Amino acid sequence: MVLDGLAGFLAWVSRAMALLLVLSAGRSLAVPEVLKRESVCKYCPGPVHDTSEVDYYCKQRQELKLYARCCLTEQGTIVGLDLQNCSLKVLDLNFVEAHSAIVLDLQANPFLNISTSVFRNFTELQILVLPPNIDCPGGDYAWDNVTRGPDNYTCLGQRSQCNSTMEQALCPENAYCVPDGPGLFQCLCTSGFHGYKCLREGSFPLLMFSGILGTTTFCISILLWGTQLRKIKAS
Repeated sequence: MVLDGLAGFLAWVSRAMALLLVLSAGRSLAVPEVLKRESVCKYCPGPVHDTSEVDYYCKQRQELKLYARCCLTEQGTIVGLDLQNCSLKVLDLNFVEAHSAIVLDLQANPFLNISTSVFRNFTELQILVLPPNIDCPGGDYAWDNVTRGPDNYTCLGQRSQCNSTMEQALCPENAYCVPDGPGLFQCLCTSGFHGYKCLREGSFPLLMFSGILGTTTFCISILLWGTQLRKIKAS
């Protein structure tokens, strides 16, 4: 009976360790990049439209190639994505995989609204074509040039929000501003500071944190094992 209890405990620990490995591995266990690219480039059927800004941008550069709805570099990085006339009402999680895009064409879709947060991490975006009822993410001030036509709304030249005096003032004293997409930015702690509003001096105590977490996990495991063992003996 004791051996059975020990075996059960070891199995439980194995499952817990596997879960921790999954959580810590992060990107190493993520979907391979090629599958992510496939999900984006085949977001909707058909090739890039020959009237799209994506088609024009890609064909002007010999080092780029068209694939399904994408314009790709030789390494497979998405620099253009044409999703016009795809009957899209929302942009789901697959869309974020196109964050490296320089050109995006989303016109002729029945969007009611597109949140600026959808374009978070789209720091390379320079040409964005939208349906005429959708405003440029971040507002007109987030772009160098905005053109509204009868069939589309074109946003050109993404501006860095970190060049604005007002936005820089929002970062704490020991932090610096980093662009995070049209109309978006984030504040990162300067070297030697960490924590809430970068107020803590010194580097983050990762070794201490890991040690405390590991010790706590071990103690809880022993406690649970002991509890289970007592129940087995009592039965």
